[in-house]
Amino acid sequence: MKKLICLLLGFSSIVFSAISQEKPLSPYPLLDSKLPISKEVIRTTKEFRDRLLLDPYRPAYHFSIPEDDGRPGDPNGAFYHNGRYHLMYLYNRAGMGFSWGHVSSTDLLHWRHHPDAIKPSDGDDGCFSGGAFVDDDGSAVLSYWMLWGSRGIGLAKSTDPDFNTWKKSGNNPVIQSTDWGITTMKNSAGKEFHVGSADPSNIWKKDGKYYMLTGNLLVLRKYGSRGDGLPANDNNAQALPDDSLNYQGDRLYLFSSADMKQWSYEHEFYTADRKWTNKNEDNMCPSFLPLPSSPDGGKASGKHLLLFISHNMGAQYYVGTYTGNHFYPDNHGRMTWKDNAYFAPEALVDGKGRQIMWSWIFDDRPDSVVNYSGWTGMYGLPRTLWVGDDGTLRMRPIKELEALRTKKMVVSDIAVASGAQVKVNKLGSELMELEITFQPNASKQYGIKVGMSDDGREETVIYYDDVEKKLKFDTRKSGLSFGRKIIEEAPLELKNGEPLVLRVFIDKSIIEVFANDRQAIGRMVYPTLGGRGVSVFSNGGEAKVKNMTVWELSPSNPY
Repeated sequence: MKKLICLLLGFSSIVFSAISQEKPLSPYPLLDSKLPISKEVIRTTKEFRDRLLLDPYRPAYHFSIPEDDGRPGDPNGAFYHNGRYHLMYLYNRAGMGFSWGHVSSTDLLHWRHHPDAIKPSDGDDGCFSGGAFVDDDGSAVLSYWMLWGSRGIGLAKSTDPDFNTWKKSGNNPVIQSTDWGITTMKNSAGKEFHVGSADPSNIWKKDGKYYMLTGNLLVLRKYGSRGDGLPANDNNAQALPDDSLNYQGDRLYLFSSADMKQWSYEHEFYTADRKWTNKNEDNMCPSFLPLPSSPDGGKASGKHLLLFISHNMGAQYYVGTYTGNHFYPDNHGRMTWKDNAYFAPEALVDGKGRQIMWSWIFDDRPDSVVNYSGWTGMYGLPRTLWVGDDGTLRMRPIKELEALRTKKMVVSDIAVASGAQVKVNKLGSELMELEITFQPNASKQYGIKVGMSDDGREETVIYYDDVEKKLKFDTRKSGLSFGRKIIEEAPLELKNGEPLVLRVFIDKSIIEVFANDRQAIGRMVYPTLGGRGVSVFSNGGEAKVKNMTVWELSPSNPY
């Protein structure tokens, strides 16, 4: 009863305050609104959503930024708590600047939109990439790069049950920059050295202490390369400092804290190896989490996964051992090879112990088209990641995607002669999942073509090259207008007697392929002619399809 009386008194005070100021009384006095929502706003909002539903390139089941300019559109701040998956997305909010949108889901398919988590305010002019952490008390903390200039790393915290409200730390920047993305310090001998203060990782807790990583892009450019790449070998090249080798290649900087207020620099987190990465590659957008030993999660494997990007080569990773406060990589892999179109990975560990990741897939439409459509920003399918028996990374789409399957068709025992292709009739949809198993064979190249137009001018070709031991994804004829025209190539060596198992997901303008739980490629394609033909082919030998299962998929995005 006391609570009810207090609520009524509070409501009455709002009403009397509104009357005393001689303003129209709002039917929703608890909302912080200065003006009523006009019918025009309601009408145009509905029209915009209807237009998005008709957009031929807007994905229907890949997460897409709801509106505005998702460039950069990094997935950020992913975490799991109380049965819900939370995901933040970086976008350039019109009239405001770089902000973090916030969505959550119970099934990783259907997303509820929250108020933006963080945006320009409280000592910064915008928020760039970072991570998320759930503390022992159930509160969540976002780590982010404060814009612009020599600001540094900021934190924001939420304690409400739905994580709708976030408060930036009064200690921001908790890691102070002395230059754009760089913090200059002195060692015990008084000599200056430079570490990154950009793109923080997720925070994690070990032995009662908090840890966080920061990226090295700006350090590399200023002290290791003098620009986007290494300097040209000519008389016009600006001289590098004597210690430039100390700043080249991918590096991360480890900071620690007892209370998340005061942070101290520890050391570089790992040692890069030139057999894996190049000296002009950076390390940004890091995510550092334990790896399970199964796609279904369960007990941690004892290995950790460090996901990151280099800006010139896109998403990549290390699998390794985390001991004390150092990381020792065992092996390295990439998620793009010819360019950087698959970008900015972000991951979480859920209640089952699964590590699940997203990445931003570059749009590649001209600005004029993006501005006309009113949106950009698409993510690859959520992947579940685990470590295999050989210590290397395994990946596959999350099991929850099976809930989108509707109409099913199965085809078996397709023989494909050398140099031939066999069209599979009555297949093809703009929303489709296809699983195809090729029996072991002696063919040099074999695979599948999707999105085939009747006149043959458009097609996307996905195949295994047994000579080069690579999974290849050819988009040169995927569309007549925009999109990257390229053959992406991912290393994949099949074992003796191992069948090739491809899972192909088509979602209007996105095609993703997963192969044998060991490799995956995702690209934007933008078909123009509406072709939906499917065929299998073989070059340099006969191939045989053991079986092919195709499902039409239902959309899950609200618009």
